[in-house]
Amino acid sequence: MKEPELDDIDLNILRILQAEPEITIEEVGTKVGLSHTPCWRRIRKMQDSGLLKGRVWLVDAEKAGRDVSIFVFVRLETHSTEVMDAFETATLGVPEILQCYTVSGEFDYMLRVVVASVRDYERTVKGKLLKLPHVGIMNSHFALNEVKNTTVLPV
Repeated sequence: MKEPELDDIDLNILRILQAEPEITIEEVGTKVGLSHTPCWRRIRKMQDSGLLKGRVWLVDAEKAGRDVSIFVFVRLETHSTEVMDAFETATLGVPEILQCYTVSGEFDYMLRVVVASVRDYERTVKGKLLKLPHVGIMNSHFALNEVKNTTVLPV
């Protein structure tokens, strides 16, 4: 799908929606100088193109008792499109894996795993991560302190 062309008004709409997710279309329109319908059309166009991917409530990990973040680097035992597809598909079924990236360097993937405790991580490793297809080597790095965590994309 063709990427949408964004003008200054579109970029302002994106900034506003990221900063104020509960704002009404009417309020967005007022801030960018549009009436309700043209503002709604622009937002709808961004949704239809996939630029805007939905709305979520962000859960405080500490208050939810899931404040142990681990960055897990994975090297696959062998490499092919089929092997990578199998690994990536399998990660989708592990709820503790919040993010999965292919990376450059000595490892193939970086996972962000979130659990309640070190003991939970051990159970997740033994019960889920080591059972992912084609895992060769795993290297875990525990986050000590979250300095910055934002979902706001600089546009």
